[in-house]
Amino acid sequence: MDEDFDIPAADEMNDEFMDDIESPVTLKVGEEKEIGNQGLKKKLLKEGGGWETPESGDEVEVHYTGTLLDGTQFDSSRDRGTPFKFTLGQGQVIKGWDQGIKTMKKGENALFTIPADLAYGESGSPPTIPPNATLQFDVELLSWVSVKDICKDGGIFKKIIKEGEKWENPKDLDEVLVNYEVKLEDGTLVAKADGVEFTVQDGHFCPAVSAALKTMKKGEKVVLTVKPQYGFGEKGKPASGDLGSVPPNATLQITLELVSWKVVTNVTDDKKVIKKILKEGEGYERPNEGAVVQVNLLGKLQDGTVFIKKGHDDTEPFDFKADEEQVIDGLDRAVMTMKKGEVALLTIEPEYAFGSAGSKQELAVVPPNAVVTYEVELISFIKDKESWDMNTQEKIEAAGKKKEEGNAFFKAGKYLKAVKRYEKAAKFIEYDTNFEEEEKKQAKALKVTCNLNNAACQLKLKDYKQAEKLCTKVLELESTNVKALYRRAQAYINVADLDLAEIDIKKALEIDPNNKDVKLEYKVLKEKIKEYNKKDAKFYGNMFAKMTKSSSNKTATKDAEPMSVDSTA
Repeated sequence: MDEDFDIPAADEMNDEFMDDIESPVTLKVGEEKEIGNQGLKKKLLKEGGGWETPESGDEVEVHYTGTLLDGTQFDSSRDRGTPFKFTLGQGQVIKGWDQGIKTMKKGENALFTIPADLAYGESGSPPTIPPNATLQFDVELLSWVSVKDICKDGGIFKKIIKEGEKWENPKDLDEVLVNYEVKLEDGTLVAKADGVEFTVQDGHFCPAVSAALKTMKKGEKVVLTVKPQYGFGEKGKPASGDLGSVPPNATLQITLELVSWKVVTNVTDDKKVIKKILKEGEGYERPNEGAVVQVNLLGKLQDGTVFIKKGHDDTEPFDFKADEEQVIDGLDRAVMTMKKGEVALLTIEPEYAFGSAGSKQELAVVPPNAVVTYEVELISFIKDKESWDMNTQEKIEAAGKKKEEGNAFFKAGKYLKAVKRYEKAAKFIEYDTNFEEEEKKQAKALKVTCNLNNAACQLKLKDYKQAEKLCTKVLELESTNVKALYRRAQAYINVADLDLAEIDIKKALEIDPNNKDVKLEYKVLKEKIKEYNKKDAKFYGNMFAKMTKSSSNKTATKDAEPMSVDSTA
């Protein structure tokens, strides 16, 4: 009976009944419900623990008792004293089991009533199960081992033998610490190592290791079944040093433990400031722009030369204000991603460090175009006051201060930094419903100035679409603002919206006929229009010439055809 039940014949498993039971089945003890739409019923006898349920591919362990509807028992793992193990969703058991056990929690006990179509069908399983028999199984889900097809192509199966902590998984840039053991299917040891460190994207031993690590948690231990395409393929691998050989097309068994990892992130989009966390910080808050931070700092060149040391060897920690250009840009940006107590190693390219000029620091000279590293510990920080913590007058004052900072950066040609200041200023006063009338006037004047100045920055940065949006914001507040019309016209000219540019310039000249800047821009626009008209004339001239030539060729060909025939004859 065991063999009949464990591995049903293939012809009993008709595809039309292959329903996956995806939605969770919620029952109270003693309650019965139908699962799916093929007549499978489940009655809860004892609640399980937690919320997780097994999935297809998982190795489950159960106790069960099987009976006919009249109560006749035909099988019981309990009587044998040995739990029954099988792989869920792989057709190793009857369909009613594959579908029903997916709905169970660990420790749960349920009674399944399984129609013949999801059991042994018309054939039954002589001599104990008659044809077309509806069966009942009292099943207790003891445990399961999660087995995942992690690449969804059957190339790597992962079986968890020790659960990990928390929920995070390492990413490509992260530096992992692992233990592993590699065997062939016959048990031959190929490799074994403890305390191996590498970055996930660089990988180690074979491609399967990195693929699996990206699905693992800290402390998790797994057994991987690795097909050749994720191992060493058709060529295999010769023995070398302490490593054994891997034959061609070999399937590998890898026991892999993720001991820990260091999170590595790109602080900047261009990947020129990289942060590796050496020690996790506490809480979730980070310094904002303008926060006063205190750090321990150790700056080095790539050859190990120390050029700055703060908070080490009896030196005082270093205090500075974030995003105020009091330190190099890369350090500034990185510190604003850190938590209190965090220790990080920063690698900073020259563009975000001391550039092509280099710099004389307190302990050594940083040469031109030097890549530098900093080990930074964020001891503490006091955040700059956020807008939601301010009253209306404080918001206006803060906006005015940020505007002035933006102006200073604009004059220095630091347009990106100026943009940040103007945007921050505008945010302080974005919502003015609680402002007094006088405060609303002040806020409006600041919004106009900040958006106009921001638009000027965007023109310098060649972000013409953003410049146009900012000018439009100003014109919604002041429809006759000449500067907004002028700058929006400049933006339109640069994206070749010449008709719209002409409308704005004409309107600006109606308001201020003697404005020299607008007059000059009108001359530029007229030249652009002439240039485009010439290009259009040339383009259409060439097009008509080609069309005429093509038409002439067709006529000539038609005329020539009879002669061609005659001469052939």
